[in-house]
Amino acid sequence: MATVLLLRHGRTTSNTSGVLAGWTPGVGLDETGERQVSEVRKRLEQLPIVRIVSSPLQRCQETAAAIGAGLPDITVETDERLGECRYGAWTGRKIGDLAKDDLWRTVQDHPSAAVFPPSPDFANESLAQMSARAVAATREIDAAVQAEHGPKAIWVAVSHGDVIKALLADALGSHLDQFQRIVVAPASVSAVRYTARRPFVIRVNDTTGDLTDIPDKSTPSGDATPGGETGAESSD
Repeated sequence: MATVLLLRHGRTTSNTSGVLAGWTPGVGLDETGERQVSEVRKRLEQLPIVRIVSSPLQRCQETAAAIGAGLPDITVETDERLGECRYGAWTGRKIGDLAKDDLWRTVQDHPSAAVFPPSPDFANESLAQMSARAVAATREIDAAVQAEHGPKAIWVAVSHGDVIKALLADALGSHLDQFQRIVVAPASVSAVRYTARRPFVIRVNDTTGDLTDIPDKSTPSGDATPGGETGAESSD
């Protein structure tokens, strides 16, 4: 089955200043973020990537463009459904101030019920709506990649921390209320393979590891091996 690499954008000034960027325009990578993306690009260049799809937001577009520069036959595509959660009136506010808001505890402890307040400047949605659109987009694109490129195809989805956490929670069969248990650092790579029976989570929050074995993590039947991986070679 095809494999999607979930790549979070590199670090931004909003990350370091403790501001919830959301859909604020003009939030790009800082120097550390550019270095992080340069490093992850070297790791991804070793893989037979066939497609890159990105959130429309600048920090993801910059990340995707850097990755795509090492893959000259690929044009970065944009899908709004991979965009950051629409935080409404929370957008652009300090995380420290948001932690005093009554909604904060819902976001932390019962995120499936969290609906962000409306704003005249920024659209709002719930975390559940964000999760639903991101999961639908990723599964749809993944199926298209496999249909066009075959079961060993690898593609990259460039997105945001909360979005990737929601995608991983779905792949793990975990309720959205548990997604705050997942850590997704800037410029980290997570990997998911969707099969007819179940998704397999192959990587989570990998910031330094070797990714070249990902094509060999074969799961053709959709069945897991009792006792864990055997280390034996297999083929799709």
